[in-house]
Amino acid sequence: MKLRVLIVDDDPAVREPFAAAVEASDDMQVIGLAATLAEGRHLLHNARPDVMLVDLGLPDGDGSELIKEAQRALPDCEAMVVTVFGDEAHVLAAIEAGATGYLLKDATPAEIVDQLRVLKAGGSPINAVIARQMLRRSAAWAQAERSSQESADGNAADDAGLLSPREREVLQLCAKGYSYEEIAPLLNVSRHTVTSFVKRIYRKLQVHSRTEAVYEARRMGLLRD
Repeated sequence: MKLRVLIVDDDPAVREPFAAAVEASDDMQVIGLAATLAEGRHLLHNARPDVMLVDLGLPDGDGSELIKEAQRALPDCEAMVVTVFGDEAHVLAAIEAGATGYLLKDATPAEIVDQLRVLKAGGSPINAVIARQMLRRSAAWAQAERSSQESADGNAADDAGLLSPREREVLQLCAKGYSYEEIAPLLNVSRHTVTSFVKRIYRKLQVHSRTEAVYEARRMGLLRD
């Protein structure tokens, strides 16, 4: 089945080339174009896309609000931000809202299509500049976590019930290096179900990547080595 794509951007000079590139591919189709947050919400609920390309700076609100709504109403829908905003505040807000990809608008339409395939395969496309910012933040976060390790260990018993048995099982397989496509048949579920488990794990552990999730789960005693 073709990947069903919703594009939400108020600039037609950006929106239309992205749409044309998606339609030109063999494995994707555009199921909606929106120029406002309100239009995006309408199409989210009525067209039910597999993935959204979302700009953050919309005329009637922040694109992160649409991403949050998708998480609640359509958890299998992936959201990839394509925006001019590369500062940490916007990046973190989008990721916390549930975005699984973050690109800047200097990406070409062809590159966007390629990154949609990466997203579909279980990856998290991210602009190199943004990735460097997040790595720096993660390093600072890890240092702070190490400094509080002793006190955190005292709460290990309370953390034991944080993840459900199936979420632990998914995370254990992620820690062993299995891809989402490989995990799905092992657990007899769809890839989208695996993705939903991973999103819930990220929210519960308050992390933004597989590496951070595995690190945090091991620190809390939720994973076996």
